Amino acid sequence: MSKQGEDGMKLYTYYRSQASFRVRIALNLKGLAHDDTYLHLEKGDQFAAEYRALNPQMVVPTLIDGDAKLFQSLAILEYLDEKYPHPPLLPADPESRAWVRGLALINIADSHPLLVPRIRHYLLEQLGLSQAQMVGWIQHWLGAGLAAMEALLAEHRESGRFAHGDAPTLADIGIITQVTPARTFNTDLSAYARVMRVYEHCMTLPAFVEAAPANQPDSE
Repeated sequence: MSKQGEDGMKLYTYYRSQASFRVRIALNLKGLAHDDTYLHLEKGDQFAAEYRALNPQMVVPTLIDGDAKLFQSLAILEYLDEKYPHPPLLPADPESRAWVRGLALINIADSHPLLVPRIRHYLLEQLGLSQAQMVGWIQHWLGAGLAAMEALLAEHRESGRFAHGDAPTLADIGIITQVTPARTFNTDLSAYARVMRVYEHCMTLPAFVEAAPANQPDSE
């Protein structure tokens, strides 16, 4: 895969982080070279003073691009699309851009924030939920997002192998990082044929495969 990024691009990442997965996909699609620093979120690497100074929220990803320090996956994705516009992650016309961004936000803004490690730890350790109850919480919110995605794909005339059009967009990245944790937590995916069609096609593409959690050097 060709690399066109500026020298010094650095990604702070964790293999299981779906937010980091989104950014890894985008970097791969755009052929941007980067050095990775791996933080193990379950071991608390993100709470070290050095990383806290870099990212006060103490989450991943953080992307360093020259003098720019970037945080939050959606902001990073849109930065990459504006600074390195080829290939684009968003369509050219406003209506399509809004649709693609909206579909992606089902994952990025609605489902995923309810599943991250700090939420899971709070449910288990502070609220006293059982492991089974916590998994049920995860499956519920992933399923709600998947159902909305499926309905939107069904009514969208430009959906096919990809969520929109003939090339990957932000919407496909959102679908990938909705389905991946759903599979991890054994969510029933049988009702989401259109979502799974997009997922299965994207996961034949090197940019997605190489970004997958299981293919990261820090995977266990």
